[in-house]
Amino acid sequence: MKKALTLMLLFCGSIFIHAQTKKNQLSTSLEKDSVKVVDSLKITKISDNLEGGAPFKQVLKDSIFYDLKEYGYASEIDSLWQEKLMHSDFYAEMQEIVQNAPYEEVTISYLPTDTLKSRLAKLDAKTPFKIEYNPSLESVINRYLKRNKKTMERMMTLSEYYFPMFEDHLAKYNIPLEIKYLAIVESALNPRAKSWVGATGLWQFMFATGKMHNLNVSSYVDDRMDPLRSTEAACQYLSTLYDMFGDWDLALASYNAGPGNVARAIRRSGGNKNYWEIRRYLPRETAGYVPAFFATMYIFEYAKEHGFQPEMPKVMHFQTDTVHIKQLITFDHISEITGIDVKLLEFLNPSYKLDIVPHIEGKTFALRLPIKEAGLFVANENSIYNFVSEEIAAREKPLPRYYEAEDKIRYRVRPGDVLGTISEKYGVRVSDIKKWNHLRSSRIRIGQHLTIYPKKPVTTQVSSTEESKASTRQKTYVVQQGDSLWSISQKFPGITVQNIQNWNDISGTNLKPGMKLTLSKG
Repeated sequence: MKKALTLMLLFCGSIFIHAQTKKNQLSTSLEKDSVKVVDSLKITKISDNLEGGAPFKQVLKDSIFYDLKEYGYASEIDSLWQEKLMHSDFYAEMQEIVQNAPYEEVTISYLPTDTLKSRLAKLDAKTPFKIEYNPSLESVINRYLKRNKKTMERMMTLSEYYFPMFEDHLAKYNIPLEIKYLAIVESALNPRAKSWVGATGLWQFMFATGKMHNLNVSSYVDDRMDPLRSTEAACQYLSTLYDMFGDWDLALASYNAGPGNVARAIRRSGGNKNYWEIRRYLPRETAGYVPAFFATMYIFEYAKEHGFQPEMPKVMHFQTDTVHIKQLITFDHISEITGIDVKLLEFLNPSYKLDIVPHIEGKTFALRLPIKEAGLFVANENSIYNFVSEEIAAREKPLPRYYEAEDKIRYRVRPGDVLGTISEKYGVRVSDIKKWNHLRSSRIRIGQHLTIYPKKPVTTQVSSTEESKASTRQKTYVVQQGDSLWSISQKFPGITVQNIQNWNDISGTNLKPGMKLTLSKG
């Protein structure tokens, strides 16, 4: 028996040396206990009395995938990289910075104003953006320096992976390379970031805008979370915006607020096309958007001068390649066979919502792996697919059915519902449901409507005709003292300032207590 095992291991190892004759070699079978090697080393089990019944899959890993035991990348990625860098929590704080950036007031300066003015002038000279000193810009920069230094260092580490890819696409579209900093403002370099209104991915595409740029969403895949696809779409969209305005500052503002809002701000300013001059006429969140972009650019460009020391891992940029998947496969399968950590697979392949790479006739799905493992995967893909097929067939519970998904659902709370059961049903966290619906506690009431962005496939989104009618019924809101369009939009998930303006034919932002506002399409 030991002799048979030795022969099998030697045979497996010969694949690396004689890959071109592998198909013919695979027809050889091992005698004794009828352990056969067929169909590209089909993964099965060796008889129980062979070395304690060790699975052939383990023998395969110890031979064909021997190098995986010395997988340098994984051993060099410590817990800090996996837990803190790959799952940054800076996204929510970045959104707060953008939304609450001051208009003009100056905070205590941690950077000499004269030094800042000099450095901003140098940035202005070498970029196509109009980078001028402004008190609110100074305030955001000082906030980064005082409160967000460690977080910005983490962004700098993540940028080692993402920025080369961004720059490649930006150069192709003749877009300023500094636009790469926009992804930090949009998502804090978190490809799975999702805003409370549903904007998703590194470049924060809404469902409809993503569709316009061929970013599709299904039960398994959200192309908006695909770094390559979303970056391509962002470049296309930014090019269109620049063609409209002929100015990169205004293109940035319109990326956030929409071209219509920027055009209206230009008209209200008397035709002025300088961002800083029309800023007061833009929506509140957009007024803080461009300063946040300029502040991020400044921090990165002058990182050494401010003593930033990113905790760089030994591997700063993964050398990766993609493999076209020919059969449904899960991240657990890939990790079990190759030894690559699931968290690394999620980092390299963030668009797969359920950690499953589907196989659909007429569609192409790719898996990104480190180059070495990508080669081994291709060389042994028949073996891998055979194993996966057998494992899936043996499951008691089938995998979720593939279906084309909408961006969000509107759930009506039923008797007996609690946030825990609802979150489990849709594969999301309780904290996510609370955030999307601005809930301060976990209390919910029967009949209450919740906005949910499901990660699990669901068969229905509305349980009755009554629910469907309720979702389209026109709603009104009576303006209270101290209300603003922004504060009202915050109270109603899925509704933006621009929505309220359009539905109520409002051109400005002035509101009077007692006004009735329509909060749905007529």
